[in-house]
Amino acid sequence: MTTKNTTPSKSSKPAYIAYHVRNNQDEQGEGFWTRIGVAFPHKDGKGFNLLIETFPLDGRITLRVPSEKPAKSE
Repeated sequence: MTTKNTTPSKSSKPAYIAYHVRNNQDEQGEGFWTRIGVAFPHKDGKGFNLLIETFPLDGRITLRVPSEKPAKSE
């Protein structure tokens, strides 16, 4: 049996960012978003490796495409 190293290299960028999302107490508004991990695609394109730093007990996990934050103007 052979095993492949599925850990992404440090130079590769994730396909998705994983966030823990909790709603406000009144269930309205944007809620609270906390970055908790990343997802990297498999080389064959048929799946993802999900690297989670913490696992939430409430709320939901949302995967979003990484985006560049606009530069702050001074």
